[in-house]
Amino acid sequence: MAAVTAAMVKELRSATDAPMMDCKKVLVEADGDMAKATELLKERGIAKAAKKADRVAAEGLAGIKIADDYSKATVIEINSETDFVAQNEGFQNLVQETADEIFTNQPADVAAFMASEFGEKFQSEVIKIGEKIELRRFSTLEADATTSLNGYIHSNSRIAVIVTAKCDSEKTAEGMRPFLKQVAMHASAMKPLTLSYKDLDPAYVQSETVGRIEVIKKENEELARLGKALKNVPEYISMSQLTEDVLAAAEEKIKATLKEQGKPEKIWDKIVPGSLARFISDNTTLDKEQCLLDQNFVIDDKLTVAQAVEKAAASLGGTAEITTFVRLEVGEGIEKKEDDFAAEVAAQMA
Repeated sequence: MAAVTAAMVKELRSATDAPMMDCKKVLVEADGDMAKATELLKERGIAKAAKKADRVAAEGLAGIKIADDYSKATVIEINSETDFVAQNEGFQNLVQETADEIFTNQPADVAAFMASEFGEKFQSEVIKIGEKIELRRFSTLEADATTSLNGYIHSNSRIAVIVTAKCDSEKTAEGMRPFLKQVAMHASAMKPLTLSYKDLDPAYVQSETVGRIEVIKKENEELARLGKALKNVPEYISMSQLTEDVLAAAEEKIKATLKEQGKPEKIWDKIVPGSLARFISDNTTLDKEQCLLDQNFVIDDKLTVAQAVEKAAASLGGTAEITTFVRLEVGEGIEKKEDDFAAEVAAQMA
């Protein structure tokens, strides 16, 4: 059996960042074979990670990579168990390196990434960090000459957004990039789930309608108790429900109200459009909450995002329409495990 020296242990520790005693143990098992010892550490690191499979990795960081010419952008989410690890420089470097790798080589999915050469490096870094770490998801958008693209990552690196817009010319596409960063910032703050009300599932809209209207009714009960102005109670919650017949009926109702109020018919055409716009606003609360283009733009809340895009493009002498956005927020949709600290202490004492 080959002698295992302190220098060999130091070399293996330097190469793998594994604990000293583990390095010594595998070197003895491998009869001093450095390559075999390294493989043993990897195997045991993976086995150790497998034991952590029941833990929830809901912390972590988002990453972003945008091409210098804005032709492509990638966003990723890598999860860790604790925020402490997420603040570690080694973890932060792993996130950016992974974003760069996915941006460059565009794996089909997470499984394909983990099966790649870089995936092996990723796993080695996970072993060094010593906590359950997962590449959860990623997405890449590309742009041609008349497609504008930009993105944004929030200062805490937990939210990353990329946005594309189809434009009428290369000039407009280039000019729209700074504005699209503002749209990405808006999406970061306002959490849209889909692009437009046209993308909402009719069954979902229907299932949400009754509950949302009841919420407004209950809010009105509290407002009435406080002696404050009541909210208009809607009949609908999405533009997808406002058919031509519904809008026509709403317009007739507005005119009937004006007639009851004794308003001269010659001024109705000045009042009806504003009243109809208010009806639409009151009856599209789901769209304003969940659909990017239908939300009020945070930088100018008198406009929807769609209207703000149109205005920005017109200022450049062109037209543009947002076609795609991707928003990743760390831990979104992951159910975190609630630890019972007292029970944990009691178990350890036992």
